[in-house]
Amino acid sequence: MTQDFATLSEFRALLAAQPGADAGLRTAASEHNMQLTKPPGALGRLEHLALWYRSWRGGENVEISAPQVIVFAGNHGVAARGVSAFPPEVTAQMVMNFQHGGAAINQIARTNGARLDVVALDLDRPTQDFTQGPAMSEEELVTALGTGWQAVAPDTDLLVVGEMGIANTTAAAAIVCALLGGAAEEWTGRGTGVDDSGLTLKTNVVAEGVALHSDQGDGLEVLRRLGGRELAAMAGAIARARSLRIPVILDGFICCAAALTLAKTAEGALDHTVAGHQSAEGAHGPLLKALNKEPLLQLGLRLGEASGGALAVGVLKAAMACHSGMATFAQAGVSDA
Repeated sequence: MTQDFATLSEFRALLAAQPGADAGLRTAASEHNMQLTKPPGALGRLEHLALWYRSWRGGENVEISAPQVIVFAGNHGVAARGVSAFPPEVTAQMVMNFQHGGAAINQIARTNGARLDVVALDLDRPTQDFTQGPAMSEEELVTALGTGWQAVAPDTDLLVVGEMGIANTTAAAAIVCALLGGAAEEWTGRGTGVDDSGLTLKTNVVAEGVALHSDQGDGLEVLRRLGGRELAAMAGAIARARSLRIPVILDGFICCAAALTLAKTAEGALDHTVAGHQSAEGAHGPLLKALNKEPLLQLGLRLGEASGGALAVGVLKAAMACHSGMATFAQAGVSDA
């Protein structure tokens, strides 16, 4: 697959020129929905999801048949500060587990009929410690964005992106703090399960990084300075899905932090996305509110690796199956009130 940008400026231009939802398709979907054999609104959010999905994909009889889940993995230099309960080696070990089918995401993707791809980004070359300087150069950021861009299969009809990377909740918290403001403790959580002293250390590290990069520019510049390769790849994949008119389910706090960088770079950059779930990471709820996204599920998950988003694939598939497969009042010979 070709990559349509070679610089960060070109990627910004692509974001600004992305296609939008089709109002005519949504109107047609709404008219069809009103003819289905049910009281108006009886399927609740499933109806709204179907209209949203059809506004991007079209087709009265469209169902979701080719969902794709992509897990991106990267390592962070800031992990050397001791911000995680696990060592950086775990990133590569979990990638192997994904590849051998042994992780939760393998089971969830299989259950919901989704293709699963795992993409590791230079695990032997962590990003720079963002408390000492920018996490990535512009070239490194563009490369990671391109990796995500190229990972999206053209025949995908619903995309979920997730991540694996020791210390990436620290990077995500720093990104959100820099872009939304507030104190570091408002956005910093326990991640993989650090204790109280670990949480204090992690919060201080986030505050250091945000203070060092207080002169940041747009969302992509914050991503370069405070993020990681796997966060950038998620952003690239979300943007690529938009260019192909593929709806996207956002995963947890880290995925939403990556998505926030797009939203803070181009207005409406996340119109083709829904929030799959609200995780147990404390800052995820406030972040979803800032993104104006209502989660489909709330199951207390804090695993990452696209698990919550992939669970929500079943909800979207059910919404479209009802919209496409239900009979109309006329077809069923049922009186329409």
